[in-house]
Amino acid sequence: MITERISFTNFKKSKNSKKIRNKLILLTKQRNEVIRSLSKEYKDSFLSKQIKKYKKNTNFRIIGMGGSSLGARAIYDFLKHKIKKNFEFVDNLRAIQNKNKNKKYLNLIISKSGNTIETIVNFNILIKKQDKNIFITENKKSHLSILAERLKAEIINHNNYIGGRYSVLSEVGMLPADLMGLNVKRFRQFNSLIKNKKFINALINNVNSTLHLVKNKKYNSVIINYDEKSESIFKWYQQLIAESLGKKKKGIMPIISTMPRDNHSVMQLYLDGFQNNFFTFFYVHSYKSDKINDNLILPSHKFLKNKNLSNIIYAQKRATENTFVKKNIPFRSFEIKKRDEKSLGELFTFFLLETILIGKCLNINPYDQPAVELIKRETKKILI
Repeated sequence: MITERISFTNFKKSKNSKKIRNKLILLTKQRNEVIRSLSKEYKDSFLSKQIKKYKKNTNFRIIGMGGSSLGARAIYDFLKHKIKKNFEFVDNLRAIQNKNKNKKYLNLIISKSGNTIETIVNFNILIKKQDKNIFITENKKSHLSILAERLKAEIINHNNYIGGRYSVLSEVGMLPADLMGLNVKRFRQFNSLIKNKKFINALINNVNSTLHLVKNKKYNSVIINYDEKSESIFKWYQQLIAESLGKKKKGIMPIISTMPRDNHSVMQLYLDGFQNNFFTFFYVHSYKSDKINDNLILPSHKFLKNKNLSNIIYAQKRATENTFVKKNIPFRSFEIKKRDEKSLGELFTFFLLETILIGKCLNINPYDQPAVELIKRETKKILI
């Protein structure tokens, strides 16, 4: 247990590294903008009063690539049971099917640079006169900032020190969360977590174990996910790990595996194939679940009687973990006790700090993505 909301089992016990602890202390003392965004001290570049007029809208559309939309989508999917609004996410270049010309949207157009080609193209195709628009972009001249001024749209400043994948608890994630009707203040849990010895020890031991696995040439981080509503969290995590650590011929390959479906496809490989993987089990406890119809259960499967869907999924998770133990396959396990803003904020904080610490221990700058910029420049050359 690392908090009252999250039960965590680490990889096999490892020493509580003094080196990693010192790096964490230094990180928390420096309080750069990324770390500050996790804390209650961070000041969003928007006011609730400023966006109150937009909360009457029913249909919202977030247009952005990578970290500009993945965090908001993770929030929306994980907490959808609390949200009465409809949110759509336009996060790739594809033909738009069945465009509803009569449906009114509030568009949130998000791009740190303001010059992201895919975001510009998608907004260009989707924009309608009756739509309202909010732009989140850096406070500088760019394609989107000029367009926003021309459209007389609301402009929210994107903190230029916070990269997209690190922006989930800044205005990039919190403005959408506010419009979703969620309690934004409950997401930022850094202040309490940094004083929580169990959380800190779990984080340090986890980073130490991960570095040991990488040193032993285990580069594939496979997420064994038993919660469909959490898939978007791991799409966000996938970018965070890959883009932050994939440098200098180093890195970790994050792979998302959906359970129990993947028991019938890739599990054989995980158990008996090449052994360069390590695993993360993820499960969210549900207290409302579809029940089995006992009248349709035959005697051969009477063990299913009086069970619900959650009972069965959890049993499969435990069985898989037991099998991994027997086969000496490295894994860690998260169990979420409550599906709410605070739990999600704790997860975001854990994964962000974990990634930054791993990067620093590998002598990698976890905040940049130099190789991706090459593709952006080459694309522009071809289109010109």
